[in-house]
Amino acid sequence: MHYELYVDSLFLLNFIMNLYLLILVDNSTLRTATAGRLAAGAAVGALCYLLPFCGAFPMALKLIVGAVTGTIGMLHITFRVKGLRMFLRLFERLVLYSFGMGGALLFLVRLAGPARGILTSVLGILGAGGAAFLLFLRFRYGLKPKDSLCLATLTKDGEDVTVCALIDSGNSLVEPISGKPVCIVEQEVFGRVFGEKADGFRVIPYHSIGKKRGILPGYLLPRLCLEINGMKLSFADVYIAVSQEEISGAGSAGAESVKMIINPGLFARERKGRPKKRRNVRYNDSKSDNTGQNAV
Repeated sequence: MHYELYVDSLFLLNFIMNLYLLILVDNSTLRTATAGRLAAGAAVGALCYLLPFCGAFPMALKLIVGAVTGTIGMLHITFRVKGLRMFLRLFERLVLYSFGMGGALLFLVRLAGPARGILTSVLGILGAGGAAFLLFLRFRYGLKPKDSLCLATLTKDGEDVTVCALIDSGNSLVEPISGKPVCIVEQEVFGRVFGEKADGFRVIPYHSIGKKRGILPGYLLPRLCLEINGMKLSFADVYIAVSQEEISGAGSAGAESVKMIINPGLFARERKGRPKKRRNVRYNDSKSDNTGQNAV
């Protein structure tokens, strides 16, 4: 039996299907991949899929090499993997959605009947894959950054301090000039990180229950790394506000060791590459009754 393979159609098919899978993985983790890295990862996976059709090595070996290379390449390029736990977490999602998409396509082919020939064409597979993709996107599961515990590593002048932190959706503090999200740390943690050198002072206005408005001292932290269920994210130049009160009592996480409150706005900033624009820039305008809804 003679088969004809069209490299362009094969590459397009695998590129689009890989893109579906990577978007699903991204949406079920921390949504850190950019559009460019999603496309690059899908392209690398599609190119590696063509490896079994090249060279004179045994087909089984070429299939294994192509699958392993494509999977590792896709995940590293798309998500900038920073450790084995992060890779395994992403790989788990990729395998889950791969089997899910494959099962959905097989189910649709069995139901197609006379239209099976159309459904098994390149456009038919892409269309059916797109329908399955939208279904999985609607009912995705994954990590929820809001209201969860994580490990936070604060870095300044080459020194690291790691504490337990709470990602709290109630923290909407922003630095007034730049509009960047602000995280909160206890005085003791701040002292361990900054020591006696605390430059770059900022005034961070806030609003909380029991105190209509107030200010917190804020400083620019050179680097912050968060680890959430094996997933790692790094942020540069993060503003932190210093709390004179213990944070552990304010956390809904139920852990006495919480020393830092993370602003969920950091994740939006990481994805878009820039902080969101402030909805109300008149935080300290005495003529306005709106305090910016900043809460601690």
